[in-house]
Amino acid sequence: MPEMHPASYRLLADLEAAFDALLAQLEQVVTTFERSGCPAWAFAEPVADAAWLRRALMDMWHEEGQDGRETRNYIGLIAADTPLIEEVVKANQAKARISHLLQQIKQTTPHALSEAKALLPQRHPHVNALLRRGGLAKLHLKQCWRQLPVAQAPVARVRLAWYSSGRSIKRLSVQEAEAKLLQLDTQAPHVQIQLRKLAGIPSQEILAQVQAQAPLMRANLFYVEPLEDGHTRRALNVALPLFLPAPEQRLPDYNTPPAHPPTQRTRARRRDEKLEDDAFLPSLRAYRYRQASI
Repeated sequence: MPEMHPASYRLLADLEAAFDALLAQLEQVVTTFERSGCPAWAFAEPVADAAWLRRALMDMWHEEGQDGRETRNYIGLIAADTPLIEEVVKANQAKARISHLLQQIKQTTPHALSEAKALLPQRHPHVNALLRRGGLAKLHLKQCWRQLPVAQAPVARVRLAWYSSGRSIKRLSVQEAEAKLLQLDTQAPHVQIQLRKLAGIPSQEILAQVQAQAPLMRANLFYVEPLEDGHTRRALNVALPLFLPAPEQRLPDYNTPPAHPPTQRTRARRRDEKLEDDAFLPSLRAYRYRQASI
């Protein structure tokens, strides 16, 4: 490993301290929840107790063979009193601190991230027990810093639904597309066909590389009173338990969504879809933009 700058050692020390603080704060959230008796519901779980919440909040590990872009979901609702909301806010602040430090390390000494991944698991209070279970490979940094969802105000209704039509789109120049194709087996007929197709379009044209996103659960929140901006409803993606301010210590009206996301696209295709229907370069999931929309 390249020699690290002294500032990188300080960042790693700060990250270790921030990780310790995060673990302590997450444990405080669980303890406050357990003491409060706040009602809760967990999706696809028999009970929504402190053990369930601890599992959800402390799950920071890659499973063997897990795609690094994926995170595990722990969907549930918690009717939180004020002390619990305050502890959740502190936990989110601790998570934001972790995210900020990781960005600093990535920008100043990228190779130090691997050392961080090796150091931080040793500071997890249950690491030995976790690793003994098998199937746990290394720390999943995104699962460390992803925020706990919190509603802005008391909620009358929650409607949960799978959202499986998400996708990310990255702009791709002809030159970048060619470089990516040349990294494949250029003797393969399908790659040669795509290289010829690429050579036949203007060199300044921009393509769209599309990546389908994993299905996620979305919560549509209907507030008891309008928010300051006048809105009466909001949609949140909820990969972790959703904390709902509840002065009356009651869960709002909610539905139970299907156990699994739909296997096919659920949203109608937009009339103003900017991309062509078929992939121009299938090996790269690259599409051409419709001429009218460029």
